Amino acid sequence: MTTFVLVHGSFHDGSAWEPVVRQLEQKGHTAYAPTVAGHGPDSDKGVNHADCSGSIVDYMIDEGLEDVVLLGHSFAGSIIPKVAEAVPDRINRLVFHNAFVVEDGNCVLDEVPPPIQDLFRALSDESEDGAFTVPFPLWRDGFINDADIELARSAYEKLSPTPFQPFVDELDMSEFHSLDLPSSYLYATEDGTLPQTPEWSWHPHMSSRLGLFRLIKMPGSHEVVFTNPEGLAERIVEAGRE
Repeated sequence: MTTFVLVHGSFHDGSAWEPVVRQLEQKGHTAYAPTVAGHGPDSDKGVNHADCSGSIVDYMIDEGLEDVVLLGHSFAGSIIPKVAEAVPDRINRLVFHNAFVVEDGNCVLDEVPPPIQDLFRALSDESEDGAFTVPFPLWRDGFINDADIELARSAYEKLSPTPFQPFVDELDMSEFHSLDLPSSYLYATEDGTLPQTPEWSWHPHMSSRLGLFRLIKMPGSHEVVFTNPEGLAERIVEAGRE
């Protein structure tokens, strides 16, 4: 059986994975879902990208985790490569789930269309600590378009402001691309958070940066973690198999 470490994206914390963790455990696997530094209610938002990735490295070391399939969703696609650089001997495979594969020298914000960049900067500027949450209309139709209105609202209530600095820290990805670690790209095909166009899409635009990778597809939005945890768990197992 497999040990999974599931890393959430922006606006989330580790609790978002609880239904998926239960599904994986029912299948006989072990799963962990840490909360990234600066994320979750009442967390200190004064963090940078290195703090975020370092918190996952520390978690894996503190828990003594080895032979791990490390999955990153969305923003966490920028975190799991930095974790892999720090502890490559603890990781068997990386799984990018509708996740950023950041171009060397870019920041995460560089990887989204200019109107989204402008919105995120404006939302950050409006808050006292720079942390922000997406407005509900964007969440409803862009992030969780496969949910009914009740689920969309209940899931939205579980979000919390995300720190802005990790979005704008430039990332050196050269060491990551020199690692010999197997990768998978798990793509929910109805995701509306990025335009499904050649220059912005999760797949094949982001995924192709991995070079050789295993592609796993499933129907659903960016937030299948809420709308289809059972199906997501099944695809995670498929993405993580040897």
